[in-house]
Formats: sequence, structure tokens, C-alpha cells
Amino acid sequence: MKKIKVIIVDDERSAREELKMALQEYEDFIVIGEAENADDAKVLIETKLPDLIFLDIQMPEQSGFDLFESLNYIPEVLFVTAYDQYAVQAFEVNALDYLMKPIREERFLKAIEKIRNAKVKSNSIAPDRKIFIKDGEKRFFIQADEIYLIESVENYTRLFFQDKKALQRRSLRQWEEILDEAVFFRINRTEIVNIKYIDEINTTEDGLEIKLKTGQLLKVSKRQTVKFKNSNGI
Repeated sequence: MKKIKVIIVDDERSAREELKMALQEYEDFIVIGEAENADDAKVLIETKLPDLIFLDIQMPEQSGFDLFESLNYIPEVLFVTAYDQYAVQAFEVNALDYLMKPIREERFLKAIEKIRNAKVKSNSIAPDRKIFIKDGEKRFFIQADEIYLIESVENYTRLFFQDKKALQRRSLRQWEEILDEAVFFRINRTEIVNIKYIDEINTTEDGLEIKLKTGQLLKVSKRQTVKFKNSNGI
């Protein structure tokens, strides 16, 4: 059975302990980390890439919503709070569920079933999954498959989507690990493309050249050409 990897974020230790104890009853869930503030949580989430976070809303300095909107990697989220006025906002950011403290056992079970039904079983971001993209003061909320090209820029990567682009503090390797490999393919050392955006494929002496629907011409390295042909039936 593949485990659903969980990180718990709450400024109250007792609340974190309560959730950890509750999750022990479900063998398909494993807690891989916990944090008491947004700064620590951000580092933990973007390092360990959990499938799910249990996220408190009211925390010192930054709220759970502030943390959620600052993330580059967006796991599924289940908000946990003592206040009911945030319910609408929680679902507006596509949260799986919203639990009120103190958490009742029967309500927690319903949340567990909702998580299971959502098939939160891996790190991979589904193509139709909504993700936050943040570049400086700019924020975008897009479907993953709207990204048509990712290129490496020194210690960063640049995403191309719609008619926009955004610089991200994440390596090409990290994007490979979380994006759907059936949709996104690494064509060379510095670029990943969304194969749905490929318009033309031409053979060259050095491998393949692809033309995107956006008009961009890109090279598939010799090393990746064989893999590209096999995975796309060429």
C-alpha cells in the first residue's frame, strides 16, 4: 500500500499531537514532518514534497492562507481551525476539506475518506490540478498543463504559460519529480516541454527539432531522442 505523506502545520503543539495520534489509526497515512510556523513549514513542504498538509489558519506572523499562497510546490491541503469564518475562503483556494477544532472523531473519518477518494497517493501534480505560481509580487493560479515550457536559468527555472513567464526558485530536476511524466518531457539538459503544445517534429543530424504551437523551435538532445521516440510512438 502506497503511503499518503503528510505534514502538519500548527502553532500549538497539542493540536499537532492530536492530529498525529488521530492519523495513527489509518495505516495508509504517514506523518513525515511538522512545523509550528509558516517559515519553517515552507522549507519543510518544498523540501519533503508531501502529498497532503493539515494546515492551521491562524498562526503568528503569517496565516495558513499566507503560507499556502507563498508555496511553489502545492500539495493537497486540509485546513484545521477553531474559527468557522474562514470556510468559504478555504474552499476558494481549492482545499480538500475544512475541519473545526476540537475535531470530532466522526468528522475526521469523513475527511479521511474524502482524502482517499481524491486519490492523494503521490507527489505528481495532475495536469488539470490548479497550482499557484509566484514571481516577485505577481501571483498566478493556473492549471498545471497551461505550462508549455520550463527552462533552466542558473539556480532558477523560468515557466512559460499563457502569454506570461515567471521565474521560480526550483530546479529542473524538482519539476521532473512532481509533474506528470505523460505530459511533461525533458528534451535536453536545460528544458522541459509540455508535449500537448508540440506542433511539429523534425529529424536533424543532432537528433530532433520540435516546434511548439507558440512558434518556438527547440532541440531534443541525442540522449533524449530515443526516449522521446519510444514514449511517443515515433
